[in-house]
Amino acid sequence: MKLRLWPRSLVGQLVFAVAVMLFVAQAINFVLLSRGLKQQTLAHGGGMAVARIIDAIERDRRGDFRRPPMDEEARERAQKLRISDTPPPLPAGAKRLPELASYVSGLLNDTEIGAESVDAWALPRREALRRTAFPERAVIVVAKVEGRYFAVRTRIAAGGNRLSGFLVWQTLSLYLLLLIPIMVIAYRAAAPLRDLTRAARGNPALRDTTPLEEEGPSDVRDLIAAFNAYRTRIATMLSDKDRMLGAVGHDLRTPLASLRVRVEGVDDDQLRDKMIASIDEMTAMLSDILALARSGAGTETQERIDLRALVGELAGDYREQGKDVSLGETAAAGVVFARPMLLRRALRNLVDNALAYGVRARLAVSTAEDAVRITVSDDGPGLTDAQIRTLIEPFARGEQSRNRATGGAGLGLSIAREIASGEGGTLTLRNRPGGGLDAVIALPLQM
Repeated sequence: MKLRLWPRSLVGQLVFAVAVMLFVAQAINFVLLSRGLKQQTLAHGGGMAVARIIDAIERDRRGDFRRPPMDEEARERAQKLRISDTPPPLPAGAKRLPELASYVSGLLNDTEIGAESVDAWALPRREALRRTAFPERAVIVVAKVEGRYFAVRTRIAAGGNRLSGFLVWQTLSLYLLLLIPIMVIAYRAAAPLRDLTRAARGNPALRDTTPLEEEGPSDVRDLIAAFNAYRTRIATMLSDKDRMLGAVGHDLRTPLASLRVRVEGVDDDQLRDKMIASIDEMTAMLSDILALARSGAGTETQERIDLRALVGELAGDYREQGKDVSLGETAAAGVVFARPMLLRRALRNLVDNALAYGVRARLAVSTAEDAVRITVSDDGPGLTDAQIRTLIEPFARGEQSRNRATGGAGLGLSIAREIASGEGGTLTLRNRPGGGLDAVIALPLQM
């Protein structure tokens, strides 16, 4: 399964993009604030340490430390300062701070006090300091100047935990303040777009001209208005086409009927029969063409259909005519919402093809996920991939002659496909392992 990070929907893309940009901005902000806080910590702690070291060096040169401390303040200051000829002992758990040592060394060099070496150590935290609102860490800075070690104690900020917590809460607050309005705005734009998508995927032959409600941002409303006008024009064109076809059918059937009556008076029996066969073929072909052109139109309404009963009746009708049509496995829950007369016509076209090219026909109904499949199987030789692609097109035939007794006008599969599409389904042809062809109409399942 391929992991897809970039969402497909408009709402998802906007939220994802804003969330990523906020995260990047907060990451940059965290880095800058961390650097600033570190410089501030070094300046505060290091500056105090340098001041105490310089004071200790000057007083050591004057010999002030050779006299005992006189007052309490002097004794407390003496506890924070240690001067010796050897490195001072450090408690267990002390941690070296090279950045603070480098900073103190630079400040000492700026004051023209040549420090031979500078080290800084963070002492282990006391529990009391951990519980304070602004935790600090005790630090010892040891500077070696003129062969003597000056160790002073100072304090620095405990670290960036408080800053990290602040930035986390700030980021969450920004997410709430920005993402929620963006989600609302994006959903307001995406909801009418989803309705527009569903309407655009509908079958235009259904002539559903109910206009969509124009809502959302102005750009989306303009798009919906244009779609409503476009769909109205399509429905008008289809209605004009139906009226034209009706007129053509009426105008052609009338002279054909008249010609049929006149042909009956021809004395030559053989010639009369051929002429009648040609007229019947023209009439049947005209009916097929009109049926293909009007697929999806008409006044028949959709209704719930039990496909198990429908295919059972259809197979029974063919068996009464002495044709080899059997009923295979049928699903009990095969219920669809469709127009029964059109669906029955599509199935008859498929059964007629199976009987014409595949010796016999078998009907079956199965359910899978959210679709019902009606399968018409035959025992013929099957089709090539090229034939499967072309036979569902109008006037395409597996048998190349134009004799209706050997295959018709090549409109049966086209009519079945158009009817299936008009009911929201599909028609597919596939070769069956072991021989034979399956024609499958898949329709949406009604629960």
